[in-house]
Amino acid sequence: MNVQRMGGDGTVGKALDVLDRVAAYGRPVRFSELLEGSPFPKATTYRLLQTLVSQGMLRLDPESGTYAPGMRLVRMAHAAWAQSSLAPIAQPHLDRLSQEVGETVHLAQLDGAQVLYVDKRNRAAKVPMYSDAGKVGPAYCTGVGKAMLAFLPEAELTRVLAQQSWHPFTGATITSPQAMREELAAIRDRGHAYDLEEHEPGIRCIAMPVLSARGRVQGAVSVTTDGPGPLDDHLPALRAAVTRIAGDLRDWRFPDKGEDQEWQASS
Repeated sequence: MNVQRMGGDGTVGKALDVLDRVAAYGRPVRFSELLEGSPFPKATTYRLLQTLVSQGMLRLDPESGTYAPGMRLVRMAHAAWAQSSLAPIAQPHLDRLSQEVGETVHLAQLDGAQVLYVDKRNRAAKVPMYSDAGKVGPAYCTGVGKAMLAFLPEAELTRVLAQQSWHPFTGATITSPQAMREELAAIRDRGHAYDLEEHEPGIRCIAMPVLSARGRVQGAVSVTTDGPGPLDDHLPALRAAVTRIAGDLRDWRFPDKGEDQEWQASS
């Protein structure tokens, strides 16, 4: 379990930390499990759990004594998916891309310093891999992560790189900020990123960022394979899909600071 956030914003921050911990297990979890490694005292953890249950954000099973996400949280998650993620906009374009390339397709966005996979299309013969929709992953060793990092403003990039673990998942993983900056410069020059077995052995991908009209990173799309074929063969279809997503994003007026005013002025 990997929970990045800490309750640094009073009671609300602590409650969100507890929600993160429950969600990170991916299954109903007991109080004793939540208490283990918790930054909060037992009484505080219990009080937060009770409040979250009473508010419908968590559900307590009285028979098993386990906690799980509540229906109110599920409703909020669906609303967030529809209103704040690229997934609804990208859905038809991911379908088309998946059919064209015959490989696994991912859609991801940055979640702090991590990658959040918000949608996925599996190829006909599914290849087991880490990156199911809803999971978070490292930014520094995934194709979608590097594609987004390459186009971040310098101050934001510095902050995000400082939060990477630089754990060597494979022998090909880039494990230093300086080496990553060299890689990101190359990605900016060519416009797309590669993951050459850097996160999972045998898994390679090619990825491109989804940028707003002002060049702000909104997400990334990748084509992933475990086969030996050239990744660049998928580049034309990938580029076309990203272009279509970016166009629909602009029409939908996806939130981007300062950009709404430009759209309104030009409409």
